Amino acid sequence: MAEVRNKQVVLKDYVSGFPKESDMHIIEGTVILKLPEASSEVLLIKNLYLSCDPYMRILMTQGASSYIPGSASHSMKPLTGYGVGRVLESGHPDYKKGDLVWGITKWEEYSLVSSDQTLFKIEHTDVPLSYYTGILGMPGMTAYVGFFELCSPKKGEKVFVSAASGAVDLLKNKLGFDEAFNYKEESDLNAALKRCFPEGIDIYFENVGGKTLDAVLLNMRLHGRISVCGMISQYNLTQPEGVTNLANMIFKRIRMQGFMVSDSYNLYPKFLEFLLPHIREGKVVYVEDIAEGLENGPAALVGLYSGLNFGKQVLLVSRE
Repeated sequence: MAEVRNKQVVLKDYVSGFPKESDMHIIEGTVILKLPEASSEVLLIKNLYLSCDPYMRILMTQGASSYIPGSASHSMKPLTGYGVGRVLESGHPDYKKGDLVWGITKWEEYSLVSSDQTLFKIEHTDVPLSYYTGILGMPGMTAYVGFFELCSPKKGEKVFVSAASGAVDLLKNKLGFDEAFNYKEESDLNAALKRCFPEGIDIYFENVGGKTLDAVLLNMRLHGRISVCGMISQYNLTQPEGVTNLANMIFKRIRMQGFMVSDSYNLYPKFLEFLLPHIREGKVVYVEDIAEGLENGPAALVGLYSGLNFGKQVLLVSRE
């Protein structure tokens, strides 16, 4: 079988500090569209969409291999992340040629993926495939687990979500939030939170960390819950910021819990059953920021850490 081009986004070297486009480069290799001999349990996948996610910055750091099994990025190798693809050949009985899947893959046109990595067959194709990089994939599951499973929300409770990844007017006017602000533009985060939550916060979905978490602790209500998903403000710092208001966890009986969505993928069918009807009925407004072509991948990923994206940052690799 003839070789075909396999364009890749390669990590030049492990990153320290804020990532730059120059930390990555585009190479063009080749691949034979056939499974290697004796490659049972392996799939050959054509990548269609790739997901740009904050956690990927951690995986660019040397020694980060234990963060998410099978997903660390290595110098002079293609980046690793979540994506959507089509199966070209399968060495596993649960998958066949033509199946659409989402899960851990490489930033390249074609990937060999082990079936024992995070991988899900896409059964519902009446929604855009790109949704499986976001609202119907790992990020959506993360929100579902962190909010519903960990925080057990009750009607009437006040909820604060940090790093909602959208323009302030978009969040308020289109997505229906009661209040929104850009934490990078607020000189006094404590005052901003008191303005938005005069009666305090019951649930905080933590994605930022540092000064934002410190201010939130001052504004939590009695028996508040904090779900710790990420800390994007800290990923590029050589010296992480400390948190000084932790004593409020005692006085206010706050429960704060970190979690990894990979521990809860057994809930994925339940998650789909909950969310798909809302998407089909138009009750969920979902915004994507789609960059096209692997050559634009480094800019899309770096822009994520500067807040340049409006909505879920996705990289379109192929429309086929």
